[in-house]
Amino acid sequence: MASAVLTAVAPVATAAPASAAAPVRAAERPEGAVSGCRSVARLLAVPHSGRGVDWLREALQVAVALELATIPPYLCGWWSVGDRTSHVARLVRRIIGDEMYHMGVVCNLLVAVGGRPRIKDAALAYPGPLPGGVRDGVNVYLSGLNRPFVHDVMMAIEAPETPLARGLNGSPSIGHFYDDLMNAFRTTAPELSARGQLSQHIGSDVLEPVTDLDGVERAIETIKEQGEGTTSSPEDAFGDDYPAHYYAFGEIYHGRQLRREHDGWRFTGAPVPFPDARPMARVPAGGWPDPSKRVQDLLDRFDTAYAKVLSTLEAAWADGDARTLRSAVRTMGGLEAPALELMEIPVPGAPGTYGPQFRPPHA
Repeated sequence: MASAVLTAVAPVATAAPASAAAPVRAAERPEGAVSGCRSVARLLAVPHSGRGVDWLREALQVAVALELATIPPYLCGWWSVGDRTSHVARLVRRIIGDEMYHMGVVCNLLVAVGGRPRIKDAALAYPGPLPGGVRDGVNVYLSGLNRPFVHDVMMAIEAPETPLARGLNGSPSIGHFYDDLMNAFRTTAPELSARGQLSQHIGSDVLEPVTDLDGVERAIETIKEQGEGTTSSPEDAFGDDYPAHYYAFGEIYHGRQLRREHDGWRFTGAPVPFPDARPMARVPAGGWPDPSKRVQDLLDRFDTAYAKVLSTLEAAWADGDARTLRSAVRTMGGLEAPALELMEIPVPGAPGTYGPQFRPPHA
């Protein structure tokens, strides 16, 4: 069964083209590094006996960066879709809600063990590798929704936890990382404080404080089952009537729903029409070069609001204030208007239009 599934929906990992090298945000920070944290490979190299509360805090900060990194590219894909009532638009919107929930979960877990999420530090520069060095070879860039973007970014990020899903050069996968994170919680059995954790409806989920190891396990399993690192078969993933993120993106890419056949799962079900989308071009390394005043004004407006989203989210968990979290969500909603304006402006001398670059001022 498992081999049949892997044959039908093998995960993808693609090397970054030379023209899409990651921009330099801070000269002292290596590509994919999370400020003040070791890479996932180095974290997982620590003997189990050395994985105490400090290790958990460091690993959870990397998890915050990983979850945050998925949201900007998925938003660009969703914003670019013309018909928001289409099946594809609704799929992507649901996944964005899941990712926001996942980020809230790992922020709550970090607070539970006495840490504070550093969300501004966690923001990724696009294009670039995933934080922490997971899935080496996956280049996360910003673009409108098109099949290469679905395949090379969305499916590559969400590929299931199997040997084939590992990045190039034997780099650790997201699923492997979350498994070890859960094991460290079990062996360390830290005291979990509800103080500073937040409660909020996010997408179709409810973020709640985590106060015991059973709650930690449920939270981490939810993250894995919904998307990153799922070890389930597609059959298990469909238990809530929604496919895990990898399979949902696979339906968009293949243009067919996933269906179980006698020899395994195949994308041979009902048609999934690819929607008309604004042709937002890939944001180049370092951001858009030499934009017009109108474009620059829109980029500045967007990036200033994005910086406010990051700082407000950080303040929400620093203060344990759900009202501040709701303020961040409202500010995030305001990102759409300048993004759509940018997506209507052609890039001079090149195919496609502009789009948001998610680069906070002074980044």
